[in-house]
Amino acid sequence: MPVFSYTARSRAGEKVQGTVEAQDRGGALAELERRGLVPTSVGEGPAEPAAGASRAGRAGRMGSRELLIFTTELSDLLASGMRLGQALNTLGNRKSGRPSDRIIADLRDRIVQGSSLSDALAQHRSSFSNLYVSMIRAGEASGAMSDVLKRLVAHFERVQEAREKVIMAMVYPAIVVVLGAATLAFSMVYVVPKFTLIFEQMQQALPLPTRILIGASRFLARYGIFMVVGIGILAAALRRAANTTRGRFARDGLMLRIPLIRGIVASAIYANFARTLSTLLANGVPVLQALEIVEKTVGNSVIAAEIRKARERVTDGTTISGPLAAGRVFPPIMTDMLAVGEQTGDTAGALTHIARRYENELDRNVKIFTTALEPILIVVVAVMVGFVAVSILMAVFNMTSGLNV
Repeated sequence: MPVFSYTARSRAGEKVQGTVEAQDRGGALAELERRGLVPTSVGEGPAEPAAGASRAGRAGRMGSRELLIFTTELSDLLASGMRLGQALNTLGNRKSGRPSDRIIADLRDRIVQGSSLSDALAQHRSSFSNLYVSMIRAGEASGAMSDVLKRLVAHFERVQEAREKVIMAMVYPAIVVVLGAATLAFSMVYVVPKFTLIFEQMQQALPLPTRILIGASRFLARYGIFMVVGIGILAAALRRAANTTRGRFARDGLMLRIPLIRGIVASAIYANFARTLSTLLANGVPVLQALEIVEKTVGNSVIAAEIRKARERVTDGTTISGPLAAGRVFPPIMTDMLAVGEQTGDTAGALTHIARRYENELDRNVKIFTTALEPILIVVVAVMVGFVAVSILMAVFNMTSGLNV
């Protein structure tokens, strides 16, 4: 069947380009009219890529915050009674200068051309995850698109909140460490050498701590740049190794064993797992497919490997608590609560309770982490800076006592 390229205007006045299959030009015009478009030109042959359409998938991606805003606004527009194409056109007319503008324009154009929203979203995998696309596809099948979008908004808000809690928990320790290291480096490179000149002129025996301090200062002055380069190379090598399958597995396993940190990491992972799986099951996604999606979004390769094994153990497609418990990675209380939900026929509800439990536990672990880490870091920094001060003062006192001052 011949292909006709066209340029048309939507009911909202937006310019649309694309292709349509028809027996002849009259059939192409009729098809465009059926789609609610007003053609301005129709010609036989392939069309040029629509502005902001096929190129949009290569133009960038939505960040997590942009994705949350887009989902929230689309949910509100659909809930107000606006049709999907109109809602996307309304969002597409807002020019923020970000990649999301081109992505939304591409989604709008694909919808106008007759594509489903889930298929359109699937063209932008860097912005819309399997979780997002699968839930939208389930919403299209059930006719409850607005409800699905609301659940997606609630899901992403909770995930974003948990991520921000972890990040905020690391901000203060990072500031203390950076400032402490900068103060120590400044003292060793600039302050100590000035006192060293004075001590050498006095030609007196120095206490052991002072000699150690002077030796460390000279070492940093001579080889400090090489240490910085070496640390940079080591960090790059570790980062590269961490991006491999074995390196990622080792890193994620280590994060689940480090004191103080493991509580935060594990709670965030379990909460994310339960919340995501609950959202998928509540929207009618099959269990095996839901587990496959969760495996890719859980954010930890050790837990993901266990979910993969559990998915392989699931035989009837409904009971998942047993296979999850068999790996002994998930806490017993978590699998027990899930088993109760399966027995009562409310697996999604049980997962919601599990998610709330671990979200609360995440809050407690963050508080414990910040409460314990603050004095530890203060003591460590105080010891390092105090060693510099005491070493210098010991030498000063030693010299003044030798001068009978």
